[in-house]
Amino acid sequence: MFNTMTVTKAAGALIGALLFLLLANWAASGLYTVGSSHHGGEDEEHAQAYSIPVEESSGGAEEEEVQIDFAALMAEADAAAGEKGFGKCKACHKLDGSDGVGPHLNGVVGRDVAGIAGFAYSDAMVEHAAEAPQWTPEALQEFLENPKGVVKGTKMSFAGLKKPEDRADLIAYLESQQ
Repeated sequence: MFNTMTVTKAAGALIGALLFLLLANWAASGLYTVGSSHHGGEDEEHAQAYSIPVEESSGGAEEEEVQIDFAALMAEADAAAGEKGFGKCKACHKLDGSDGVGPHLNGVVGRDVAGIAGFAYSDAMVEHAAEAPQWTPEALQEFLENPKGVVKGTKMSFAGLKKPEDRADLIAYLESQQ
């Protein structure tokens, strides 16, 4: 059944396979290295294949806020563009005098903050009315930029309008809807 030649062939195949695996491992470790075993100590800085230049910050100081001449923006505001921008508001606000999820917005410019009787304003909005009693164009432009930042705790989930021109156009449209 087994003769010496069969045992010799089986042992040769096994030893040959192990030798092949050892040589393949040695060749692969020469090509692909992981870690810093061949590049110096742990605390040494390693050369990078590429680097991305990053401007240094000015010691953690906050950048100055850009001042906007809102009066000039309102003078150039386009109510037609504001009507298109009002599309973002339509999901919650109406212009026909009836309240939706949010209060109606016809006549909002110059109206008292939290001033619609019967609408359930959030406590944060009622408290905000003490700070800013009326929705002036300036108060609206600040609020529309970041509603949750101006009135912390408001129920309004709108993220805001980042472009001052868009805010001015929307306010011009709302002024026309008195």
